[in-house]
Amino acid sequence: MKRPSIFILVFLVVSAGDILAAAISNSQLELICKPLILLSLIGYYLASAEVRSFIFIRALFFSWVGDVLLIFAKEREIFFIAGLIAFLISHFLFIQVYQLQRNSNTQNELLGTQKVRYALPIILVSTGLVVVLYDSLGNLRIPVMMYALVLCVMVMTALFRYGRTNSQSFWMVFVGALLFLTSDSLLALNKFLNPIAGAGIMIMLTYVAAQYFIVEGILRHARK
Repeated sequence: MKRPSIFILVFLVVSAGDILAAAISNSQLELICKPLILLSLIGYYLASAEVRSFIFIRALFFSWVGDVLLIFAKEREIFFIAGLIAFLISHFLFIQVYQLQRNSNTQNELLGTQKVRYALPIILVSTGLVVVLYDSLGNLRIPVMMYALVLCVMVMTALFRYGRTNSQSFWMVFVGALLFLTSDSLLALNKFLNPIAGAGIMIMLTYVAAQYFIVEGILRHARK
């Protein structure tokens, strides 16, 4: 078995283990599996990329830091805040990567009016979520609003790669970014508004899929 395949196998196993941990509320299983999700994806990227982006590796690293910190968020609020900051840094780095992982041909990119039209639903979802949660955020109002803004920009930057990379890379990264937005929205609604039945499972399913699609999409850009 080739090295990239080994890392993907580990990724699938630990992702399934973490989703199972969320389903049965097993903190010990989560402690074992969750830190390995991003580590296996980093390994997959390093084993697969012919030319490595160290900005992208740092983005995945800060996502890993966020994952680890959020494991302990139920015990102390400071871990949630620290995890939020780690993911905030991660999204800033993702934005840089998306801007760099584009070709120089601008003939097929979205026009200005198209960018506005296609970005509008993303903006509406992001701002709508903040409006719904606003009264429930308490002392975390400003950090969460800042995070929502950067997350929205991350998704739009993925959208604006259209026509500046190959089709596979664009769609994988863009779908990954949308899944990231979905996962974080579910997490926020579940934490700050009302508990959602099966929230842990849905949050992790969308999250692990998001990270995989983003990694694979970046690799597809380099390959073609």
